[in-house]
Amino acid sequence: ESDGMRGDTSLAERFSAVLELQRKGLVQHIGLSNVTARQIAEARALGEIVCVQNMYNVAQRHDDAMIAELAKHNVAFVPFFPLGGFSPLQSSELDEAASSLGATPMQLALAWLLHHAPNILLIPGTSSVAHLRENIAAADLKIPRDVKAKLDGIGATA
Repeated sequence: ESDGMRGDTSLAERFSAVLELQRKGLVQHIGLSNVTARQIAEARALGEIVCVQNMYNVAQRHDDAMIAELAKHNVAFVPFFPLGGFSPLQSSELDEAASSLGATPMQLALAWLLHHAPNILLIPGTSSVAHLRENIAAADLKIPRDVKAKLDGIGATA
């Protein structure tokens, strides 16, 4: 299930080494980053994982099914580049929806992630206290059903 950005090679050897560190008490919890669904299944067959971190945001949604599957197993999903990373999210739909809610597009993009799945854990970067406050305010943003449907459509067509 490789999507071109991630390899789909076996994690067994590396994951087993980390499991050994866990057995020795040197590692409490194990998470995976930049992995495919097959690699997650392989790792889960060997031991417990508590989180997965992959690139994901309102426009780049190749991991929708993975997030739903992880939620069934109470595994957190930490999206990296939740605001687009080096290519910030740009969408007229996002801009218009944010404006209608009195929010910034980035606040709405973060709020969408929080509303999207119960196992999403956000760790957005920030460079100032003002930006941190803006990010925190996203947690209180309520997204009406029609607006969420518009935002869901961004990823479906991206």
